[in-house]
Parts: sequence; structure tokens; C-alpha cells
Amino acid sequence: MQKVIISVKDLHKKYGTFHAVKGISFDVMEGEIFGLLGPNGAGKSTTLEIIETLRDKTSGEVMVNGLNLDVSPNEIKKIIGVQLQTSGYYPNLNLTELITLFAGLYNQQVDPLALLDMVNLRDKQKSKFKEMSGGQKQRFSIATTLINKPSIIFLDEPTTGLDPQARRNLWDLIQNIRAQGTTVIITTHYMDEAEVLCDRVAIIDNGNIIALNSPDQLIDELVATGFERPKEVKKANLEDVFIHLTGHELKN
Repeated sequence: MQKVIISVKDLHKKYGTFHAVKGISFDVMEGEIFGLLGPNGAGKSTTLEIIETLRDKTSGEVMVNGLNLDVSPNEIKKIIGVQLQTSGYYPNLNLTELITLFAGLYNQQVDPLALLDMVNLRDKQKSKFKEMSGGQKQRFSIATTLINKPSIIFLDEPTTGLDPQARRNLWDLIQNIRAQGTTVIITTHYMDEAEVLCDRVAIIDNGNIIALNSPDQLIDELVATGFERPKEVKKANLEDVFIHLTGHELKN
């Protein structure tokens, strides 16, 4: 039986009179890739930030690996990894130096080259973050979430703005991280990405969860209503054509 690693019960977040999160409840199972989907302003980022201990909740209960958010926020911080944005990196340090710096902040012994190998960036070890491509930056950002050997990592729209090769390779990286036993919580606006990566997704709209299931089950439920696409579904799409013609390998 799978273990519940994150439990959210009746979570509310208000900003004055604005009710951003309206009593949502869901569980995340250990070792799964769980997606939070929704339009901008739906409440998904607020929900993640509360679980990550970055934002106070108004009411409700959040448990992370058996730890109560209200009682043990500092202990929760030790077992999670949160994807940093560009502003989180010192501009004059190279990748090896950045990993060493973060390892020191976490009080962890880390082999920078082994971590860079994991994300296919060993050849960029002496490069500065600002000098890399978008895909390389995202892979390095994910690498930094692994420095403290977390049980859970949070990725907020990790493939936004990436070209198709970089996006597909980031999918491979995320799946490899999960294969090593790490639970992954991801937000994305790309539904094909959620369909490929996520074991289950929660769809949030206007502060409420309006659906929660596996992508396959949600699609089957829609089809059972009689829904049909106006265009015949083909065995491939234009992105598949692009990848096939230009190659799936990482490009600098």
C-alpha cells in the first residue's frame, strides 16, 4: 500500500476579502509525480507555496511526510527541494562553485560533478549560470533541488519557454528523479506534459479542486460523456515531427 507523503485538508488562503484557496483537500502518494493544473490565478501556486513553507495559510491542515506544517516548518524545509528561479543564483560563480555554495548552506557533502552528470551538464561545470541556454538553466535549477537529498521536490512550470528538445529531455530527467524514489510535485500549463509525466493530477479553478484523478481516467470520463474532438486524432503531432527531424539529443 502506498504511503501518503503530503496531506492537505480543508486548506484556505485569504488576502483580505479575496479568497484565493477555498477549502481544498488532496493527498500525494510517496514516489508519484503529482500535477497541480489550472489557469493563472486559480490558486495552484499559492497552494504550493503554502506546502513549501513559503506562504502562511489562513486555515486548514498540511502534513508533509508526517510533519505538521504548523508545528514543524523547519523540519519540513529539510526534506523538500524547491526549484529556484534565475534570481536565486550569484552571477559571478560558475556551476561547480554554485553547487558547493548551496551544499554548504545545506550542510551537505556533495560531489558537484556527480550532480552535474545527473543533469548532463558536466561540460558546463566552469560556465556561469547566465551564460547557459534556457534548457541548461532549467536542468541546473532542478539539480540544485537535489542537493539536500530531498524526499519531495517542487517544480513550478519547469519547461516554460523551452524548445521541444529541451522540453522532452527535461521530461526524461524528471522521470529519472522519480525512478530514484523522489516524489515530484509539478505545475504546468502544458497538458501534454502533464499527460506524459503525471501519475495523477488535480485541476484547480477559482480556488477549488474541480477534478482529481489520473490523466487517463480523466480523459476516459470525458469521452464517456460523448465528447469528440472536431479533428481526427493522429498518431503523432507537429512536435513529434520537429523532434524526429531535428533530433532528440541535448543541444547547446
